[in-house]
Amino acid sequence: MSVLVIAEQRNGALREAALEAMTAGRELADALDGECTAVLLGGPGIEDEAEALGRHGADNVLVASDDALAGYAPESYTEVLGRLIEERGPKAVVFAASALGKDLAPRVAARIGAGLASDVTELGSQDGGLYAVRPVYAGKALLRVGFKDSPALASIRPRAYSAQENPRDGQVEKVDVELDPERKRSEVRVEEGEKKGRPDVAEAEAIVSGGRGMQGPENWNLLEDLAEALGPKTGLGASRAVVDAGWRPHSEQVGQTGKVVSPPLYIAIGISGAIQHLAGMRTARCIVAINKDPEAPIFKVADYGIVGDAFEIVPRLSEEIKKLRSEG
Repeated sequence: MSVLVIAEQRNGALREAALEAMTAGRELADALDGECTAVLLGGPGIEDEAEALGRHGADNVLVASDDALAGYAPESYTEVLGRLIEERGPKAVVFAASALGKDLAPRVAARIGAGLASDVTELGSQDGGLYAVRPVYAGKALLRVGFKDSPALASIRPRAYSAQENPRDGQVEKVDVELDPERKRSEVRVEEGEKKGRPDVAEAEAIVSGGRGMQGPENWNLLEDLAEALGPKTGLGASRAVVDAGWRPHSEQVGQTGKVVSPPLYIAIGISGAIQHLAGMRTARCIVAINKDPEAPIFKVADYGIVGDAFEIVPRLSEEIKKLRSEG
């Protein structure tokens, strides 16, 4: 076995981040001329998701199914994965750098005594060794790191890879789960669902994000209308100042203390562009900034900038997008 991919699920369904990690793992396995194996942890019936992993490049799928794994339980997940990695001896282990992955990957790395590169945008092999590329200094530079020993652990930044179908056998192997109840100290029992059908910002194909320039939560309908015009795969984001003020939920916060995103399109409205916010979105492929302050730092990273009143620009932008979509 060359590469092991930890496939994240929520409520029994694979997350988009799992398929992106699967694509990264498949590419790395091909570079190593080896196999790519997915690991799927969850409650009874989780094996039904194995077919999607095979479709996205898994030669094999290891399924650990148990009621104790239905919700995220840090100690239980770490115990199962640590044992599997030690038994199978992969060269690399790939996680998604989601909220769950950022908690789980360091736990597993500490358990098995392995090196971990987090929030990675590229994984590769050179001269028989593995390397990872990750943003540093709030995204102002890219750092290339190597691994001294195997296995090399890495968590993939959401949207750094696009999920690609690469059909393989996806042979399912069930793994015995033997958990020590004394080691279980916590578990996630309830997860808040996504509102209004909008995707999580970490998985959205486009994000409409607002800052203090929106002047209050009562004006967020302008951003919601723009997101609606762009399509159902558009998420709503917010700056830290907005979340701290209680205008929007923390699940929408983009930035160093929120979620790090890399969508194809990021629209920042009324966001000045503090370094903490830029650290969470500057790797987006296309950044559009709308701000009435021409000196706002956000314009330094924007591909397109509009200087003006968001309350005039955003409704017109939504209207024009709706026209284009109706004509198409």
